Amino acid sequence: MKYFNVTVMEKGVKRQEIIEAEVKMGAVQIAKQKFPTAMVTRAVETSAPLEDSMAKFFKSLKRPAKIPMQDKISTIRQIAVMTDAGIPINDSLAEVSENTENKHLAEIYAKVNSDINAGKSMSDAMEPYAREFGHVAIAMTNLGERTGNLSEAYHTLADIMESVRDNASKFKKAIKGPIITLVAMGIAFTVLIMVVVPKFKDIFSKFKTELPMPTKVLLNLEWAFSNYGIYILLGIFGSISMTKYMYANNKDFKYKMDQVLIHPRFILINKAIFLSTMHKYNLVFGELVKSGIPVAEALDTAVGMVTNSVMKEKLLTVNANIGRGMSLAEAFKITNLYENMLLQMIKAGEAGGQLDGMLVKVTQYYHMEFQDLIENLSAYIEPIMMFFIAILVLLMALGIFMPMWDLGKAAKG
Repeated sequence: MKYFNVTVMEKGVKRQEIIEAEVKMGAVQIAKQKFPTAMVTRAVETSAPLEDSMAKFFKSLKRPAKIPMQDKISTIRQIAVMTDAGIPINDSLAEVSENTENKHLAEIYAKVNSDINAGKSMSDAMEPYAREFGHVAIAMTNLGERTGNLSEAYHTLADIMESVRDNASKFKKAIKGPIITLVAMGIAFTVLIMVVVPKFKDIFSKFKTELPMPTKVLLNLEWAFSNYGIYILLGIFGSISMTKYMYANNKDFKYKMDQVLIHPRFILINKAIFLSTMHKYNLVFGELVKSGIPVAEALDTAVGMVTNSVMKEKLLTVNANIGRGMSLAEAFKITNLYENMLLQMIKAGEAGGQLDGMLVKVTQYYHMEFQDLIENLSAYIEPIMMFFIAILVLLMALGIFMPMWDLGKAAKG
């Protein structure tokens, strides 16, 4: 939506109104409806009012309530079981809607059921909820309608969603410990600076010699926390909030952030993002091909699961290159995302008519690599954590004791 500065003339009085509309003529029409006795003389596109910009900003910070993955998986399993038992789809949806505890999910299924009863196909009825369920759910619904076996398609869909959920859950559990440790370290270091350093501050101020650098750092930190602590906290919170807002609403910013996150310098983070993304992409692609969806359509659906902009940009070239006559293995090779061993497996699967089987092997490879990373994450992070702890302890020790040592030497002298 855009904003337009519309000038209207009413009873000889000219005034300007800010109107939100998609196009200029739309703003003029809205102005005419709002002021039926006035004449619209001019409409010029303008920037959004400050209050609207701030309202949208704070609204974007407030995340919409997400439907828990487990609730979606549970209802999809129920639909699969009920349709497999011969229960009509509209009755299955009505039953699921009535018994689902999640209100948002119940409303969606009730609306889908209403649309189906009105004559829509299930895939068309599900289309408006692609954001809630994902592109894979729409593709599997479409497949189930085309093959006449919605039950099998939904069992496969539930398996895909369970695999994605399990990997995400394991990763969150793996990083939970290090994050808690880092936060505890930060709090402990701040408390030490605020409690311990002030006790030595008066002593240090009496020294007539130049203070060591570690001591200067501690004194400056204590001064900053004492005088601007609340502003520092607000600055950190504001920076995080602004980064989230820009990441969600600015494509260029998101692309640059995604580029940074998968850079080789970001040890562990880049590997975790790469392996989880490739596992999810190949899992969805393999399951869709195995279920009978054409390769081109399966590629389009699978790439919709990729959230990293840089990797998504590379994977989007695959379908285009296949359209130019390349084999799948050749198209994957250009992306530089697949190892040579995996490319050879895909090439052999294409040649032998067993592409779906080879894609399962590729998915298993990424799954094993991701699991290995998760299981050994604490071992990888431990040296990094010890390094930071050592730096903080050394700073505190040197900052406090170095002036004392200098004072002792001066007394002996």
